[in-house]
Amino acid sequence: MQRALCFLFVLPLILQTAGGQDMAFVNATVVPMDAEGILSEHTVIIRGDRIVEIGPSDSMNLSDDIQQMDATGKYLVPGMAEMHGHIPPPDQQPQFTEDVLFLFVANGITTVRGMQGAQGQLALRQRVESGELIGPNLYLAGPAFSGGSIHSPEDAIARTQQQAQEGWHLLKVLPGLSLEEYDAMARTAREAGIRFAGHVPAEVGIRHAIAAGQDSFDHLDGFVEYLRSVEPGTINEAALESILELTKEAGACVIPTMALWEVLRGTIATEDLKAYDEIRYMPPDIVERWIARSERQRENAGFDLNASVRHIDVRMHVLQAMYEADVEILFGTDAPQVFSVPGFSLHRELVRMVDAGMSPHAILESGTKNVGEYFAGEDQFGTITKGSRADLLLLEENPLENITNLRKLAGVMVKGRWMARDSIDEGLAAIEERHASDQ
Repeated sequence: MQRALCFLFVLPLILQTAGGQDMAFVNATVVPMDAEGILSEHTVIIRGDRIVEIGPSDSMNLSDDIQQMDATGKYLVPGMAEMHGHIPPPDQQPQFTEDVLFLFVANGITTVRGMQGAQGQLALRQRVESGELIGPNLYLAGPAFSGGSIHSPEDAIARTQQQAQEGWHLLKVLPGLSLEEYDAMARTAREAGIRFAGHVPAEVGIRHAIAAGQDSFDHLDGFVEYLRSVEPGTINEAALESILELTKEAGACVIPTMALWEVLRGTIATEDLKAYDEIRYMPPDIVERWIARSERQRENAGFDLNASVRHIDVRMHVLQAMYEADVEILFGTDAPQVFSVPGFSLHRELVRMVDAGMSPHAILESGTKNVGEYFAGEDQFGTITKGSRADLLLLEENPLENITNLRKLAGVMVKGRWMARDSIDEGLAAIEERHASDQ
């Protein structure tokens, strides 16, 4: 046996490989995600922020200056993405922003597409990229296009041009745009080479938005409304099949955010929400607002639990149909949002995707390979392949057997920076302690 399997030692809790020693995960079971299946007893070598070599461990001849981690019995998978996340705006407390970034990484989220831009966030992204802050790779939408921010097609054109020039990754669409304003934004975005994604304004509708080139539809926005317009009170399967085929042909993506929608529709009792273990990592005043919102909703005389349950059932049916139709699904939870705690929301969303009939491989793909393909041309990531960005999760058990094994993290690597389980736990404990002292 080659010396690749010898002299292994535990790495420091946080290791910066960029500009320093190369690092190797040795004897790992690799889940590469560029194809189905696993690679048993493989070694993956990291240099800087890139994967530079992968091969069977008994054929790799590692030099003494490569720091080695014994990954025997563990599973190495690409880092997960949160494709509808929120980064706190600069007017929030700096500590809260740092905590949100850390919570994502602590749960294996190595990429976040921020969907509520604010001036100053591009500078925050640079601080993360430089290593000054621990955080995921950030792809940021600019300040939103909505009925409150856009008042004419000329406004839409000017805002699109400005955000493209400023360097935002995409435009965020919210409800309230007129058809003329939306079309002006879409046309200018195509000319400027910038994406637009998010909601579907009522005047626009899902079919028009797909035709206009909107490349992601978040929260299943537009789909349920379309089905209601075709045949209120039921699901017209022919209409559903038609709109899903149109979505697939256009290459558009969908970010379901299923777990959050159950909270927003009030189908989960307030007492059950208060029992979520992860809310201890959020500031008490935010948690209090979440609880008050839930209580007001369920105590409102107009609240209809049965109607809310039916709405969620329709959403689950639509997601299952999307999966079966091979529509591109991207992982997202809308964290931080009401009872959607950054990073931890990953695990609640996984359960609902399983309930919709998705396989563990498809769910993992939605947060890894599919996201890498979405950002193709900007970077290479989402798979464990040579040249890919070194965003990796080391797991104690196989996620392809049970997707909830994504909870069982031995460590996380973001752009070649390794954070061991002990370091993650220390960071979580520090956040919890801060919030406990605030109560």
